[in-house]
Amino acid sequence: MSDGYPLRPLGEVMRLDIQRTPMKPATTYRLAGVLNAGQGLVDKGEFNGEDTEYAAMNVLHVDQVVMRKLTAWEGPITVVPGEFDGFVVSNEFPTFTLGPELMPDWMRHVCRSPRLWAEMKNRVSGTVQRRKRLTPEQLLQIQLPIPPRKVQARIVELLDAVDDQITALGVEAEALARVHGATRESLLKDAPLVPLSDVCELTARLVDPRLEEYADLTHVGVEAITKGTGEIVGARTAREDGLISGKYLFREGDVIYSKIRPALRKVAVPGFSGLCSADAYPLRPMGGIPATLLREVLLQERVVESAVSMAGRTKMPKVNRKQLFSIQVAMPGPESIASVDAALSALRGQREAVLAEAARLREVREGLLAGLLDRTIEIEFGELGG
Repeated sequence: MSDGYPLRPLGEVMRLDIQRTPMKPATTYRLAGVLNAGQGLVDKGEFNGEDTEYAAMNVLHVDQVVMRKLTAWEGPITVVPGEFDGFVVSNEFPTFTLGPELMPDWMRHVCRSPRLWAEMKNRVSGTVQRRKRLTPEQLLQIQLPIPPRKVQARIVELLDAVDDQITALGVEAEALARVHGATRESLLKDAPLVPLSDVCELTARLVDPRLEEYADLTHVGVEAITKGTGEIVGARTAREDGLISGKYLFREGDVIYSKIRPALRKVAVPGFSGLCSADAYPLRPMGGIPATLLREVLLQERVVESAVSMAGRTKMPKVNRKQLFSIQVAMPGPESIASVDAALSALRGQREAVLAEAARLREVREGLLAGLLDRTIEIEFGELGG
């Protein structure tokens, strides 16, 4: 095994370099935000100088590193791409200019490294978790392996190739989602309409998640359900979430329907027993209807529109039980249930397989970057061109 590249403080290879610009009335500025986990910048729109409380703001320049001091333990750090040159950020976002030893594209990949986020987390200061900050000086103290520029170029080439594949898989998943949605509308278009109360029921009871018999069950909060697709992401046990208020005890075969903000289409089929938020309904299909088909029926455009119209226009729209069960839904006849469910499940399965492959590649990417920096993975210069 080869020795890793020498560890050097970031302060040796980049420097704090902040350009402030005064906020002038009748002048338009473009505001940027920094995403967590090194995922880049976000365009937060335009504003006029007289519409902000800041007397001056920081200007972004292409190929600079910019980080967010607040909650820096979440990895809000990236390299400024060309399209964000000239954007402004508040003084919570210090900027750094790279020295000649660092390639901006290499540093862009390093900003997506869990190793860097861990180092940032170890150095944050403050007493309240959500208010902890990382100062520029603390960032510059972090030591990272710094390979020669020639090696940096090869690492960039390799990781860019992996990223291109992940992006392509994302495009494929979006296309499959569109096909899935269109197929759902087509297959359910002429199905008979019946009240939702005819095809499912709500019999789950509220339980105390602090009791030992429930504390280690998986808690499916509304925030853990992906909008539109229903994937469950980041669910933890009731104990881990520190739950104290009553939750529904759902069973395998139930469909979890979020009753708040129905326009987000948060409908999930967990496939296991657990607890769900009281802001959701665990619906039990009746008459042999598969849970997977009930989910599709609830995601049909006309059903979503009905729920949205009933939920009102308050800050937190919510559809109640009586309203939900009164909605007319399209349910295929007994002779068609199996075939419609199979067709839609197959399309959903294809998309989930593509997303799983993208997730696997992201894990490979993390291990690849770590191995390349630690030199547990060696680069042969002849194999990447040039």
